[in-house]
Amino acid sequence: MPPRRPNVGRCILTLNLHITEPFSEEPFSLLNEMITMILSNNSHHFPHTFFLAGVPGLTAAHIWISLPFCFMFILAVTGNCVLLFLIQTERSLHQPMFFFLAMLSFVDLVLSLSTLPKMLAIFWFGATAIGSHSCLSQMFFIHAFSAMELGVLVAMAVDRFVAICNPLHYATILTPVVVAKIGGLVALRGVGLTISFPSLASRLPYCGSHTIAYTYCEHMAVVKLACGATIVDNLYAFAVAIFLGVGDVAFIAYSYGQIVRTVIHFPSPEARAKAGSTCTAHVCVILFFYGPGFLSVVMQRFGPSTSAAKVILANLYLLFPPALDPIVYGVKTKQIRERLFKMLRQAG
Repeated sequence: MPPRRPNVGRCILTLNLHITEPFSEEPFSLLNEMITMILSNNSHHFPHTFFLAGVPGLTAAHIWISLPFCFMFILAVTGNCVLLFLIQTERSLHQPMFFFLAMLSFVDLVLSLSTLPKMLAIFWFGATAIGSHSCLSQMFFIHAFSAMELGVLVAMAVDRFVAICNPLHYATILTPVVVAKIGGLVALRGVGLTISFPSLASRLPYCGSHTIAYTYCEHMAVVKLACGATIVDNLYAFAVAIFLGVGDVAFIAYSYGQIVRTVIHFPSPEARAKAGSTCTAHVCVILFFYGPGFLSVVMQRFGPSTSAAKVILANLYLLFPPALDPIVYGVKTKQIRERLFKMLRQAG
């Protein structure tokens, strides 16, 4: 008799209910208490208010710039909510691959809700001011959940590696308990590596401009405004970027190298095509995330200190994957596509 599976879908829905409101002054009480403690220890250094510049040099075009971002926001929220609903309600999707996809959708949803509402407020209403609590909270959410997204992509690469390279033991290796532990490790790693960013930024003196040349509170963009020594912040941010970027990319590349090596030795073209199609969606998602991210890093290091292209790329890095991931998986994954069509027929 097969072991009873826990209702992971219900857990996913419960998590989703905690992210139903846009980013606010007090998103979560625990985080708010932590930010309050940080600011109370550094109140003589950290400003009460920052100002987000939007897109430098294109202030007059903010309304037009907001249109594609608003469209991506609607796609991201709608698409990821639909994916979470489908995975929660359809028992045939209660498999490791779709549990990891649910984690990815949840992370994408949080990233969208923590950046887009304020960004659109800047574009539409000129609401550039952001309080210190909101700035540090937003900084934490953006960096923590970006790190979690990298972790989920690694987990999905592991899932495909086991499914293709060791299919006979797939069900015994990636059990629901193991999947839940992987999800917990992804979350702990994301929080553990980035929780220091708000504390490090708040300890610095800010005696000049308080205008951040972005549409959100990015850690290094805030640190650049400081008039004190920022060597610790720079080194720590660089170390985290290397660990997450290089380490995770190397692991994903190794996993897919082994997958390609295995697929080449499959006896029939049909088997090779089927194995390749199961990985296509994941490869697209990886490119959506790392492509804008790589260009954004290059612009940060070698581009001008303030430029419209740099800010737009930084925005795309956060908004592009959440908007397109649900579409890619909806098109490329047969089970999701069939369940979606079934739901639409029932609704009609």
